[in-house]
Amino acid sequence: MQATYIPLYPIIEGLTGLLFVFAYWYFHLTPEFFVALLFISLLMIVVVSDMSYMIIPDQVLLFFFPLFIIVRYTIAPLTSVWSPLLGGIIGFLLLWSIAIASRGGMGGGDVKLFGVIGIVLGWQQVLVAFFFSCLIGAIIGIIGMLIGKVEKGQPFPFGPFIVTGTILAYFYGSSLLDWYINHWIVRLALYL
Repeated sequence: MQATYIPLYPIIEGLTGLLFVFAYWYFHLTPEFFVALLFISLLMIVVVSDMSYMIIPDQVLLFFFPLFIIVRYTIAPLTSVWSPLLGGIIGFLLLWSIAIASRGGMGGGDVKLFGVIGIVLGWQQVLVAFFFSCLIGAIIGIIGMLIGKVEKGQPFPFGPFIVTGTILAYFYGSSLLDWYINHWIVRLALYL
């Protein structure tokens, strides 16, 4: 069976450009816009690398890691000084626990990537990114199995799902979290 050719590089380059424009529209010329440019760049590199080679290189993560630490503690801080640090720890530990439980089903690059993502998003948004990443990965995985493109136990790159969930959390995580808390948690409290 011959693999279907997907023009990955032009698609990713076009998507990167669109995300840059969207980030400018969303943040304008604020310090967070420059964080967004760095963050989108990292995430698009991850998609290409993971889809092409099923690896997220440490060199890429090590390049971006100190940049995100610097911007989160200087020009574009989060609301709490602890949020980037807690986000990095929580992001790393969430995927590390999955890697341990799955006995190697989750790659080390995914684990380290989520640690870096946590620094950018902070502890609350990294949980939203984790939720979306798992949800999108599960949906696509089930559809892939149903149509015969993915076999049970067959490895497939999780990086693109992490990236998709992270982008959703980065731009809309606060709104979704507020909606969830106000809509579900408050209603639950009223019924108790």
